[in-house]
Amino acid sequence: MTVEVMTFGCRLNTYESEAIRREAAAAGLADTIVVNTCAVTAEAVRQARQAIRKVARERPQARIVVTGCAAQTEPATFAAMREVDRVLGNEEKLTSIAWRETRRAFAAGDFGAAAEEKILVNDIMAARETAPHLIDGFEGRTRAIVQVQNGCDHRCTFCIIPYGRGPARSVPMGDVVAQVRTLAERGYREVVLTGVDLTSYGANLPGAPRLGTLVKQILKHVPELPRLRMSSVDSVEADRDLLDALASEPRLMPHLHLSLQAGDDLVLKRMKRRHLRADAIAFCEQVRRLRPDIVFGADIIAGFPTESEACFQRSLDLVDDCGLTHLHVFPFSPRSGTPAARMPQIARDVVKERATRLRQKGRAALVRHLDAEVGARRSVLVETHESGRTEHFTPVRLAGPAEAGVVLDVPIVGHDGRQLMGETSSWASKCASRNVL
Repeated sequence: MTVEVMTFGCRLNTYESEAIRREAAAAGLADTIVVNTCAVTAEAVRQARQAIRKVARERPQARIVVTGCAAQTEPATFAAMREVDRVLGNEEKLTSIAWRETRRAFAAGDFGAAAEEKILVNDIMAARETAPHLIDGFEGRTRAIVQVQNGCDHRCTFCIIPYGRGPARSVPMGDVVAQVRTLAERGYREVVLTGVDLTSYGANLPGAPRLGTLVKQILKHVPELPRLRMSSVDSVEADRDLLDALASEPRLMPHLHLSLQAGDDLVLKRMKRRHLRADAIAFCEQVRRLRPDIVFGADIIAGFPTESEACFQRSLDLVDDCGLTHLHVFPFSPRSGTPAARMPQIARDVVKERATRLRQKGRAALVRHLDAEVGARRSVLVETHESGRTEHFTPVRLAGPAEAGVVLDVPIVGHDGRQLMGETSSWASKCASRNVL
């Protein structure tokens, strides 16, 4: 074992884990486990700590380095753990210098027992650029991820992430296009654009290009890429070119995951969101007119401070009013240092009960979508020999074996309430094995 990376959280962390693996290995580290953490909820931090203790028990000879958003926002928490040998900030984790210094310190035995000696975490709010990390592959994955943006300039009252990621900054378009081209040349059939605040892309670049411009440039200059997808978007920042691309570019997948968070105007204002309920509904209606087969996912928080039952009911109703299909439900988790943590809290049993009801609503919406898909033919990116995802990001269980990483035209013959069932012919499997689809 040389360098192993355990990744928690978002697609951006998944992308950065590949850069971490490359930089740590190039620095000559051996017998090292890197834990790339998430800080979006208190539960995410707890899970990271639990994983660190577990891996330390199972691999007592390995060095453990903790990095990511939780390491950035609360480095002392992890440095105080006896299992942890090093804590690196979100900027440091991507630099060769930090990994070379870590290797030298490990080799020399320079890290003492004092927690502060383990920490290399600088002021993330001073970051002004995001350097491109030219990743040419993703270990064990058939879908490639490209970071185009990092950081966030907004201050939603529940969110700790701006303090873990710093100010918004974007990767130049030419670098993004080159990265996508490299991945397409290496055989990736789908690329996902990701960032902390993806739809703020370009604000700090010369000429302030928008996300829609970037999407069009990728599709124009990388014609060999069959499928382009976006991670979570903020509907209030969607620009005209992005909407035009959704309407006119079949290679831009008909699936958007929206950062909605709530369906009640008073709660949205207390969250310091920049949209109201009517804005979310109008956006979904507009996009559905432009791209009738679009499928929406969304993040929604249950039990935000001061949320009444009537406020929560409007979040439940938003699932139908926006026509949402794929729900990510978050029970509210107070994060120290955020304004929402100081607001009057909802009882934890109420928060959990509302999250359960919201998930039940999401499952019902998903079943309706699955019902409507039966009898259709869908373009499926095969992720394992027996499963994949449609262009709408709906999971599919394949009836026969297929080669991971190819795209198949699959008849949908049923579902099990969680995923579609796809029929794969012997012809399709043979074509997949020759990589002709």
